[in-house]
Amino acid sequence: MSTVDKRLEEMREKITNEVPSDITITEVTYEGPELVVYTRNPKRFAQNGDLIRQLASQLRKRITVRPDPSVLARPDDARDDIMRVIPEEAGVTDLDFHPDTGEVVIEAQKPGMVIGRHGSTLREITQEVGWTPEVVRTPPIESATVKNVRNFLKQERDERRDILERIGRQIHREEMSDDEYVRISTLGCCREVGRAAFILSTPETRILIDCGDKPGAEDEVPYLQVPEALGAGASNLDAVVLTHAHLDHSALIPLLYKYGYDGPIYTTEPTRDLMGLLQLDYLDVAAKEGRAPPYDSEMVREAIKHTIPLEYGDVTDIAPDIKLTMHNAGHILGSAVTHFHIGDGLYNVAFSGDIHYEDTRLFNGAVNDFPRVETLVLESTYGGRNDYQTDQEDSERKLKHVINNTLDRGGKVLVPAFAVGRSQEIMLVLEEAMRNGEIPEVPVHLDGMIWEATAIHSTYPEYLRDEVRDRIFHEDENPFLADQFNHIDGGEEERQDVADGGPCIILSTSGMMEGGPILSWLEHIGGEPDSTLTFVGYQAQGTLGRRIQNGWDEIPIGNGNGRGRGDTLKLKMDVEVVDGFSGHADRQGLENFVRTMNPRPEKVLCVHGDESSTQDLSSALYHEFNMRTFAPKNLETFRFV
Repeated sequence: MSTVDKRLEEMREKITNEVPSDITITEVTYEGPELVVYTRNPKRFAQNGDLIRQLASQLRKRITVRPDPSVLARPDDARDDIMRVIPEEAGVTDLDFHPDTGEVVIEAQKPGMVIGRHGSTLREITQEVGWTPEVVRTPPIESATVKNVRNFLKQERDERRDILERIGRQIHREEMSDDEYVRISTLGCCREVGRAAFILSTPETRILIDCGDKPGAEDEVPYLQVPEALGAGASNLDAVVLTHAHLDHSALIPLLYKYGYDGPIYTTEPTRDLMGLLQLDYLDVAAKEGRAPPYDSEMVREAIKHTIPLEYGDVTDIAPDIKLTMHNAGHILGSAVTHFHIGDGLYNVAFSGDIHYEDTRLFNGAVNDFPRVETLVLESTYGGRNDYQTDQEDSERKLKHVINNTLDRGGKVLVPAFAVGRSQEIMLVLEEAMRNGEIPEVPVHLDGMIWEATAIHSTYPEYLRDEVRDRIFHEDENPFLADQFNHIDGGEEERQDVADGGPCIILSTSGMMEGGPILSWLEHIGGEPDSTLTFVGYQAQGTLGRRIQNGWDEIPIGNGNGRGRGDTLKLKMDVEVVDGFSGHADRQGLENFVRTMNPRPEKVLCVHGDESSTQDLSSALYHEFNMRTFAPKNLETFRFV
């Protein structure tokens, strides 16, 4: 019997001894980080709401209780009983029964009403039918991505259970080494923006944090070939942790599966969905530009199949010697500051990912309160000494001023926007400004992936700022469903109609003008002097957006797509830059994140910024807080223990 099997048998004995004598435990197994307990008496478990909590506390494991398949009510009978328990106003749209695990997936417009206060309705469902309910939200805006991900995971349910069981056994294996060390190796995004990738390693475990591309430089990828990463084989990695879905952090994760990686990806549920959306678009853009994509769509599906979603605040075993906790980063939907607790109190590291410290219209500000942190790996996108952004009110005031001026002269406002994050932030500003009469009510056209990304935001309102969440949850006033918003789904013909029409606002991908429909919009209206091109997000070095900001007015179009030979367009639109809408903290926000961090770290690695930004921030933090700081280069390794 293996060590893992012995531990499972010990767990089963402990649980059997702790539960009342009339509860029978038939099986105990691992599924990923969770301990799954099968019982012939699920109704008795449900009657005692504290029993699972007590077991989880004693065993220091996340526990899921499922009914033994032999005691399940027939799905047809259970369906009627479940619908009697759930309030009608919950808006149940689907019940999906899985007899192999005893789970019933309940899709509802108002999941909170299915869950009940402190889970009371869920317990009542189990008491009535024995099945274990799992609740998901019916997207308020139909989302092809959410639908496809859910259907795919349903189809792959059996294989996914096998994957989770194997991962669970790997997580709970016996530690093999008596040595103790903690190391971080930098594989990308050091003294540069993009291709984020780090290896966190101990004698037991190697974790890859992020694996992205570099905007405007497709040939520059993370240094995955080094021995710490894939140089010694893909099985060298124990897990991947993804901070958020933007391509400079997520684009190359499917490549790992092409190289033979077969392990888990830990991230939040909305990041999983957005990751799939952006990666498939990444492949589509590469094909349209005649570039060979680094992987195919099958690898994207493999990544989704291996993803284990975590909620903010859940402490989760991801290796024998590492626990992971994710916290809101305030950057985009589902973005996370990732906290790693290593060993039995040996060391703690936090990776900021990309953060926004202050509250925005869309998100609560980044969390920086932890039990312990010795080292912080901190983004420095706006870490330069002069990188102070306009405050939010001033930014919104300037945007409304630009819009009013443009619309007054009969022009159109064209906003290149990231599909995820900035677009929804701008949508909230426009919806409120029109509702309050601060700007005229004109059509707001959403092109590219913006509408689909917005649908995903509406599916996960619990990840949004409290006020927005409450509007979607309780007031049936979903701001993303305002009448002014129009999804461009008619391609070039519809774009031509908009270009020939009256004043309007257009939000279009890509945010840095590197391909996508924004180039088509430039062809349609770039020659109109009454219209305005308005930048609201970061433009990386080497991108067309940065070149236009720097004064370019001869724009490659057509076959060139900004990369090769093609026709050129004389840009006659006004060009405006409205700072303050970035999803990144500015210099002051980064300093405040560290200043108010509890506890304050002993060491900070300043990454994800150009050379001057990382060095400026590193120097400032050293002088202000008397801590050890670094502005590492790629391929450096730091040992902390």
